[in-house]
Amino acid sequence: MRGHQTDKLPVFIIHPVKRQTASPTTQQRARTPERCLDEACGLAGAIDLEIVKAQCVPLATVRPGTLFGKGKVESLVEEIKASHAQLVVMDCALTPIQQRNLERAWDVKVLDRTALILEIFGDRARTKEGRLQVELAHLDYQRSRLVRSWTHLERQRGGVGFLGGPGETQIESDRRILLQKITRLKRQLENVKRTRTLHRSARRQVPYPVIALVGYTNAGKSTLFNRLTEADVHAEDLLFATLDPTMRRLELPSGAQAILSDTVGFISELPTELVAAFGATLEEVLEADVIVHVRDIADPDTEAQERDVLSILDQLGIGAGEEVSQERHMVIALNKADQIDETARLRWQQVPDCHTHLISALTGEGVETLLSDLDDLVSSQRRTVSLSLLQGETQGVAMAWLYDHGQVQERLEDEDGVIHLRIALTPPDIGRFEKRFGSGLIKPPGTLAQTG
Repeated sequence: MRGHQTDKLPVFIIHPVKRQTASPTTQQRARTPERCLDEACGLAGAIDLEIVKAQCVPLATVRPGTLFGKGKVESLVEEIKASHAQLVVMDCALTPIQQRNLERAWDVKVLDRTALILEIFGDRARTKEGRLQVELAHLDYQRSRLVRSWTHLERQRGGVGFLGGPGETQIESDRRILLQKITRLKRQLENVKRTRTLHRSARRQVPYPVIALVGYTNAGKSTLFNRLTEADVHAEDLLFATLDPTMRRLELPSGAQAILSDTVGFISELPTELVAAFGATLEEVLEADVIVHVRDIADPDTEAQERDVLSILDQLGIGAGEEVSQERHMVIALNKADQIDETARLRWQQVPDCHTHLISALTGEGVETLLSDLDDLVSSQRRTVSLSLLQGETQGVAMAWLYDHGQVQERLEDEDGVIHLRIALTPPDIGRFEKRFGSGLIKPPGTLAQTG
């Protein structure tokens, strides 16, 4: 239910199938039109639209005015009328002229893929930051289009999804007002960005390594997040079930602490407006020490989804493939092992990368091995230091803390009761130790005989 409306809006979904011009190898790696149509239906289902018909439509030549040729546009009129659809979703990008002409020809509201994703984000964002980001993306999208194009869903749903009631977008039809709102939103998001920077600075004062979960939408990130942190983040078999970032403390097998971040899912042809607008949210990925790429290996398009995720990471300035591993650690979580057969399981188990793990976030299979790998990667950042603990009340507490968080390589105690240690600690743990016990204890590494 949305607002006062109980009935779902009937929608006709069209996936245009362009003539293949790519090489045979590229065609084999591409998604099939049927799978693309299924994903479009999943997007529509994410905001409870009633899908009355969905079909792939051949597209021989792209027409600048209507996308399809005149004959195809006219033949679709009867199909749309027969389906009683009040909305047509085109699973592609439309120019403003194409959208307007198709609406006139079909006498029904038309949305393209970008608009549909924006509508989902507008419906799902809950935090102030998320709603600001969605509204900015929405207004950027509107700048080149008739603002009137958004009023149909606001009438149907009381304006819940797009941050305002019926009639608001009519006022925003004034381009000057649109630009003023965009300027205001960007200013507010800059404040959000500064706040997040302060939060990160605070974490560095009591530093923990950051582990970010990334992946295609509905890959199982939130389910894995909940299993690792025993949190109750909303997890559902639904596209874009998670939009707002969530962070929780994670205890690794060695007792080391980390921060785990759950991020918005990626999708093919992610609107550029959203990549830019969600920059503040995705900064957590840029700051991460370890990135866990969660893949849905039960999905037939898992390889294509992997390419889409790496492409978006590249847009964020992280790089792809081996570049990621050189700049920061990347771990691959091959999720949904409980949904594949034995043949597929054997194939995935033969992946040679030691940082790739076959798991099921739902059943817990393979999660302990994944956690152990994350622990090792965090521990690999340790550096060896020497320190001396004077005899006193805090000596025992400090010793216990060091044994819990580091790897003691050598220990000597002199006749005055001073304990000299050479120990491997992560930079975050060095910061935590200095904040708790004092900054004058840590020295450059050396032999304990020299230290003493």
